[in-house]
Amino acid sequence: MMKKMVGLGLGVALTVGLTGCGGADTNAGKSSGQTPQPAQKKIIKYWTDDRHDQEYIKELINQFNASNKDNIEVELTVMSENYNQSVDIAFSSNQAPDVLRLKSANTETFFKKGYLAPIDTYLTDGIKSKFSTVLIDGVNRFDGKLYSLPNTGLTLRLVYNKDLFAKAGIQNPPQSLQEMVDAAKKITETGKKEGVYGFALNFKNPKSAMDRSVREILSLSGHQGLGFDIKTGKFDFTPYAEVIKSFKQMYDDGSILPGAETLDIDPMRAQFAAGKIGMYLSFSTEPGVYKDQFPTKINWAGALPPTLDGKRGGTSEIVSAGTWLGLSNNSQNKDAAWKFMQFMYGDEVLTTYHEKGFGIAVVPSIAEKAKQPQIPGMEGFLVGKLDSLWPVSPNVSPEGMNYADAFFKYMLAGGDLAKIVQDLNTRYNAALDKAVQKGDVKVAPNPGFDPAKLQGK
Repeated sequence: MMKKMVGLGLGVALTVGLTGCGGADTNAGKSSGQTPQPAQKKIIKYWTDDRHDQEYIKELINQFNASNKDNIEVELTVMSENYNQSVDIAFSSNQAPDVLRLKSANTETFFKKGYLAPIDTYLTDGIKSKFSTVLIDGVNRFDGKLYSLPNTGLTLRLVYNKDLFAKAGIQNPPQSLQEMVDAAKKITETGKKEGVYGFALNFKNPKSAMDRSVREILSLSGHQGLGFDIKTGKFDFTPYAEVIKSFKQMYDDGSILPGAETLDIDPMRAQFAAGKIGMYLSFSTEPGVYKDQFPTKINWAGALPPTLDGKRGGTSEIVSAGTWLGLSNNSQNKDAAWKFMQFMYGDEVLTTYHEKGFGIAVVPSIAEKAKQPQIPGMEGFLVGKLDSLWPVSPNVSPEGMNYADAFFKYMLAGGDLAKIVQDLNTRYNAALDKAVQKGDVKVAPNPGFDPAKLQGK
C-alpha cells in the first residue's frame, strides 16, 4: 500500500493513490479538432490513523473512485504514529487533508484550532433522522454546529478465562467488587503453582489501565467514570476511591499478576492468551486481538463489568463513539469531500464495517439490522440495553499528579485514601475553574440527571 512518504517531519504516513478508471488525456489540446480535455479531477485527501481497517477502507475508496460521476478521486494516507502532530503541521503549512479521521480524544481539539468545517448545510432530512439519537454536544456538536457523525464505538467488558473460573469453582463472572476480589483470590490459590493469577491490568500506563477498567465499573454503578459528578458539575473522586480499594486488596492478596506495575497491554494480552490470567477489563477490540494478534485456544468470554455493590444503577459507557469523519476547514473542494463522506456514511458501508468486526455499530438503524461479526468472543461485547453514550466529562489538566497515577501509587504503597481524594478534588476543580474562566470548558450542574434512565428497554 505504500506509494510515497509524506514529508511532514513527524510520524510515518503510508499514502495510497487509489484512482478511478482512466487518467488525464495527455494528447488533449494538440489540435483544435480534437475532443476537449476532460474536466480536471477533484483530488480529495483522506488522512486516518486507523490501521486495523485499512484494507477495507482501501476497497471502499477504490469503489468510490470508480463509481462516482463527479470526477472525484480520493487518496488515502494512513498514519502509523504522531497523527495529531502531523495534522498540526499540515494545517500550519497549508498541506491539510480534505477529510480527517476524528476520535473523541481529538475532535474538540481540532475544532478549537479551527481545523474543522461544520457539515449542517449538507445534511438531508434522512441523514438527520438516521443519526438524531446519537449526536452529543461536545462530541459531535460545538457551539450549536455539527462537525461529525458517528459510526462505531467501543464497549468495555470484563474479559475472563472460563476454564480458570471453573477450575477455581466459580460459576459466573463477578457481579460486585467484592465478588471480583474473591474470584481473583480463588483463581490465584488454585493456579499459582502453574503461574496463574486472578487479575491483571496494563499498569505500566496507569491512566490507560484505569480508563479501561474503573470508568466502566463506575458508570455501570451510576457514576460518571472519570471522576466528574454530572449532578454538581464538579469533580468528586470519592466513588473512584471505592474501586481502588478493591484493586489494592487484590494487589495485597497477591492476586494480581506479578510485575503488573511494568506490564504493557500487549504483553498482558500474551499472558492471557497463554492461560495465565483469570480476568481483566478492556475494550471491544479484544476479540480481534485474540483472533489475529495473539491467536489463542483458551475458553474465554466477555461479560459486563462488576459494580460497586452488585446493583446496576447506570450503564456501561460506550467510549470513542460519536465521531468518525470530519471535513477540513481548509479544503478547497468541500462539496466533493462531502460526497465522499456521504458515501462512507451510507447504510451499506456502516453495516459491513460492523459485520467485519472493525467496530460495534452505535447508529440504531444499523445496529438493528447488522449481522453479528463472525469473530470468536465478540458476542460478549455487542451493544445491549445496559450500554449507552454518557454526557461528556470536561477534560482538564491539573497541577501535579493525575488521578490515575495518584491512585496507582496508593495501590502499591498505601496511604491516606481520604486525603488523596480531597487533594484530587481540590486540584481538579481548581483546574476546572480556570478552564471555565478562560472559556476553554463549559460546565453546568445537572441535579436532575438520572443514570438509570440511560438504560435501554
